[in-house]
Amino acid sequence: MTKHSYTIKQIQISALLALLLLSLTLCSGCTQKPQEPISKTGFYFDTVITLTLYDSQQEELLEDCFALADKYEKMLSATIDSSDVSNINHAEGQPVTVNPETLELLQKGLAYGTLSEGRFDVTIGNLSSLWNFTENDGVVPDDTEIKTAVSTVDYRNVEISGNQVSLRNPESDIDLGGIAKGYIADKMKEYLLEQGVTSGIINLGGNVLVIGAKTDNTPFTIGIQTPFDSEGSSIATVKIKDMTVVSSGVYERYFTIDDKLYHHILDTSTGYPYDNGLLSVSIICRNSVDGDGLSTTCFSLGLEKGMELVESLENTEAIFITSDYEIHTSSGIGETIPFELMMH
Repeated sequence: MTKHSYTIKQIQISALLALLLLSLTLCSGCTQKPQEPISKTGFYFDTVITLTLYDSQQEELLEDCFALADKYEKMLSATIDSSDVSNINHAEGQPVTVNPETLELLQKGLAYGTLSEGRFDVTIGNLSSLWNFTENDGVVPDDTEIKTAVSTVDYRNVEISGNQVSLRNPESDIDLGGIAKGYIADKMKEYLLEQGVTSGIINLGGNVLVIGAKTDNTPFTIGIQTPFDSEGSSIATVKIKDMTVVSSGVYERYFTIDDKLYHHILDTSTGYPYDNGLLSVSIICRNSVDGDGLSTTCFSLGLEKGMELVESLENTEAIFITSDYEIHTSSGIGETIPFELMMH
């Protein structure tokens, strides 16, 4: 009887302990919420930038990325007097010693000048300043002034020797605004990968660069903006891992006069905005700096030649939107890159 009572008691204690352990385990599971992403937003390069990390709670990594944004803006902006670019522009053709990053970005810009046969041109500074779409609310520059500015646009005026840069035509002005955001996004990603980040989104005013995939290893869904939509809705989406989506469109900075649209994507041969039936070009590729260079280049080439260029490049896809809001995609969209057309 005693032995039997002891056995029952032992079983009861064991069951109680098991129940307690299960309760603790379940309770622990209930209190562990999925890790919330951390995010930071700021204003650089005349645009809003947002960084979001999904697998890290280290706020200092966001701060470090914004410090990089500040560093590169001060180095590469044509409107900051002490920048490398301003120093080159104001040197009256004399060689200027610049930072390695400035050299790297200039060389990339010159490569796209060659690829586009001058349609993408880093010496567009005088022309872009003349139109000044950042502040211009409806003034078309004088035609004579436009022709004068065009005469200074030629990427072949840039001469690089070692770590020095000079301008063969002292009247030329470098402006890296068409490619700098992509470069800086790539530098931020490079830094975050070095710090062990495996999931995040870097959004520099429409240059969207994703790090890896979501924490459940599914791709990020990135929207392609509907041109001129006041709410910024998406006309389509793509699903990507470890890639970038960069768009150039006539709806970004523009004004209208007598129902004629004047936008910021300027034809370097005429000095006036392109009028080629395109509303936007979105490039999907590995590096954001290439997305920058290619989106402008492909827009300037027009639908047919732009698409031909994209199809000739590896790991590169594109979405063109024409003035009738028809969507044209390269061969990998819907194949290697999941694509969905949004209904309105």
